[in-house]
Amino acid sequence: MKFVKILSASIFALLIISCNTNGQVPKNNAVKLVAPKGKAIAAFASGCFWCSEHIFEAVIGVDSAVSGYAGGTAVNPTYELVNTETTGHAETVLVYYNPKIITYEELVEVFFSSHDPTTPNQQGPDRGSSYRSVLFYQTDAEKTIAMNAIKKISSSNRFSKPIVTELATLKAFYRAEEYHQDFIAHNPNQSYVRAVSIPRFEKFKKTYKGKLKKGY
Repeated sequence: MKFVKILSASIFALLIISCNTNGQVPKNNAVKLVAPKGKAIAAFASGCFWCSEHIFEAVIGVDSAVSGYAGGTAVNPTYELVNTETTGHAETVLVYYNPKIITYEELVEVFFSSHDPTTPNQQGPDRGSSYRSVLFYQTDAEKTIAMNAIKKISSSNRFSKPIVTELATLKAFYRAEEYHQDFIAHNPNQSYVRAVSIPRFEKFKKTYKGKLKKGY
C-alpha cells in the first residue's frame, strides 16, 4: 500500500513540476514554530500525514493542520527523500489550535485515539521510520503531559502491546509539498484514501470521546 501512496504522490509531483517554469522541485520551507496571537501549535507523527491531518482538523478547537516533516537531519527534505528512510524525518502534522477550546493534553488523546502506538516504524500498511509514532514537545510542561499520557496508557489495558511512541523536542518542521496539503479533501476517491485513510478516520470516530466539527 505504501507503493500505491508513493506512486500517487509522484504523479501529483510530476504534474506540479511540469507547471514549474524552471523544471525544479520546489523546496520545502521551514515553518516558524511561533503560533499566531491567542493560538498554540503542537506536532504529532502518527503514520501517513494524509490521515493524521484529516483527523486533527476534524476536532473542535483545531484551526488547521499542516502536513510536513520533523525529527530528521536533512534541511528542506522532499517527500521522495524522506521515503528513502535515510533522513530521520517522520511524516508529521503541525496543528494550530485554540488553547481556550482544546488543550495540548486533549490533543495527545486525539493522537493516541487515532493510530496504533505499538507498531515500531509502521502504521497500517506503511512501513519505515518515516511512519513511526512520535510525540513532539516544545516545553517542559508539554513533555510532562506526554510522559504522563504514555505512562497512564501503558499501565492500562488499552493496548495489548507495549507503547513504542518516541518523545522528541520539536526542533524544526518543514511544510510538505502543496499536493499533500488537505489531500483527502481534494482526493476522496484516491485508492489509498479509500482503502486506508477513510477506514482509519471512521475507526477514530468510534473510539474518540471528544467533540468533532459538524460535517465529520
